[in-house]
Amino acid sequence: MHPAFSVLFLTTLIGVGQGLFLALYTAQIYSLFGLLPSQGAGFYTVGSVLALAFLVLGLFASFFHLGRPMRAWRSAAQWRTSWLSREVIALPALMGLVALYGFAHFAGWQAPFFTLPGDHPVDATLLLGAAATLACFALFLCTGMIYACLRFLQEWHTPLTVINYTLLGGASGFLAATAYAAAVSPGLVGFFGGWTGVITALAAAGRIASLARNARLKPKSNLATAIGVRHPRIVQKSAGFLGGSFNTREFFHGRRHAFLRSVKWLFLALAFPAPLALLAAGMGAASPALLLGAFLLQYCGLIAERWFFFAQANHPQNLYYQAVS
Repeated sequence: MHPAFSVLFLTTLIGVGQGLFLALYTAQIYSLFGLLPSQGAGFYTVGSVLALAFLVLGLFASFFHLGRPMRAWRSAAQWRTSWLSREVIALPALMGLVALYGFAHFAGWQAPFFTLPGDHPVDATLLLGAAATLACFALFLCTGMIYACLRFLQEWHTPLTVINYTLLGGASGFLAATAYAAAVSPGLVGFFGGWTGVITALAAAGRIASLARNARLKPKSNLATAIGVRHPRIVQKSAGFLGGSFNTREFFHGRRHAFLRSVKWLFLALAFPAPLALLAAGMGAASPALLLGAFLLQYCGLIAERWFFFAQANHPQNLYYQAVS
């Protein structure tokens, strides 16, 4: 498939925003049960603004992928059958809940509604955070299923697609939270950094598993079935239409296999071991700059990973339009 950079930025930016919010809410839950020191309202307010900023940037990037942006509202009309329509609904819902979560902290909505066993009060921020967490995972599911539901693209049609979208977004978001904590609340760096290491390791395992699976795939079609001609030897002399067309532009990346291999090794290095090394150095030196560098390095790796994700998917029509003797 041909990777659209608007979709690369959409999926990676909202992943950071989702992961960053989950990191903030996880810290609040730990604080509720006395496992972490309590943080001031400003920590969650500013963190929510940062998470919301990533979500807004992702939404903004998506408009560059629309043929008619003025009709974007119609994309939610098929929510009963389309995962894309469900994503269009889930993203603004999450944005609204994250905004309310941050505002609740800012406004001091801390009067408890009820108390959990062990004298743990539950206020509006916790309830809004719980709702936003559900919306967050719903958005991960919708985004991943847009691609995982396509049976004819074997590289995407696997539960690993949804799992990897979730883990990669969580890893980048928790790493962003680590850099944020280093700047405003150093006591949480170890907590966020530890979870970043765990989620990044799981994301690496999931992505490597998908690469290994895709390397073993065999096309279910061939040139004979593509054109409906049964013959033991078919030789194709052109790439269809004898020139450029929608099919040759949108369903093929136009790069050589050597370029794809280079991008694969690049994203494996930048998304996983390199940021983990900078993470360890940044945590040891308590350096916000190193941790921010780790996040930026990983984000570059995620852009490369997402490009490879789209480019690796081999549309069946390429049997006719891209194979030339």
